[in-house]
Amino acid sequence: MGILEKLHTLIILLAVLAGLLLGQVGIIEANAENLIVPFLLLMLYGLFLTIPIKDLKKAFVNYRFAGVSLAINFIWTPLLAWVLGAIFLSDHPALWIGFIMLMVTPCTDWYLVFTGIARGNLSLSTAILPVNLTLQVLLLPVYLLLFAGIMEAVDMSILIESILLIIALPFLLANITRFLFYRAKKEKILEEKLLPFFSTGQIFFLSLAILFMFASQGRYLIENISMVYTILVPILVFFLINFIVSRIISPMFNFSYEDSASLTLTTLARNSPLALAIAVTAFPDQPIIALALIVGPLIELPLLTGISQILLRIRGNRNEPINESNIASEQRDPSE
Repeated sequence: MGILEKLHTLIILLAVLAGLLLGQVGIIEANAENLIVPFLLLMLYGLFLTIPIKDLKKAFVNYRFAGVSLAINFIWTPLLAWVLGAIFLSDHPALWIGFIMLMVTPCTDWYLVFTGIARGNLSLSTAILPVNLTLQVLLLPVYLLLFAGIMEAVDMSILIESILLIIALPFLLANITRFLFYRAKKEKILEEKLLPFFSTGQIFFLSLAILFMFASQGRYLIENISMVYTILVPILVFFLINFIVSRIISPMFNFSYEDSASLTLTTLARNSPLALAIAVTAFPDQPIIALALIVGPLIELPLLTGISQILLRIRGNRNEPINESNIASEQRDPSE
């Protein structure tokens, strides 16, 4: 795990604090909102650029793993998020929407780091990323229609406009970029210069977007700081339940330790940046929705660190050997 990955939580937390401080300056508070979307667009452009969508077929080489992972992430998890929201957040519809948006978007980046730490099947985890990304982009509007629509909290015209702006545009630009570089036979520049830059820069673009979001809405969020404690419980319960689910299901399908560890981490890690991008543009007047998506990674990253160590301890207690090919995969760049 590189130094930058270790500092993700700290960087996000510092962005939150800096935003709250800068938001006390009138001119910054008045103009900060205009800077949120540009940085989110840059972050998502980099995300789509670094995920090779053309490799979708590779996700289904291990059809059992793919089937189980997709069923948990896109059928079980949305239902679990709705139920937990109904139990803990029924009095706070904005938090409920934010919670659902967080939980229905499986992670497409940093969970690879924790898979490597836990000695999971890194190549398998990498292969499932493009399909996770594609499905969450397609299904998030559906989930919002089904769940948030029931609560009559979503203006569908604004939601569609936001999705076209914040997802379709950077997705299209990223794939055009790939096409142009490969057509011009400049793939070496793309892979050795552009991709590393955006891979490293994503956390900083996200943090700048968070900084300006808190600068623009900081006063309101400070007045509603109790919402942070309200969202903590369902997030923790979600992680606990899905950890147990993944540990129960893995033996049912005779997964090796490596595959089991990969399943656990792809089941737990969430893609808060993508959901945050949509929340900020679709619900600019409801910062509490975005608050849920910012609190999420502040809890998630330390939890994934601990869970990685728990998985290693489970492997050690069972004296399970590690597949040598997975170790070799682990030592390569996850984006390869």
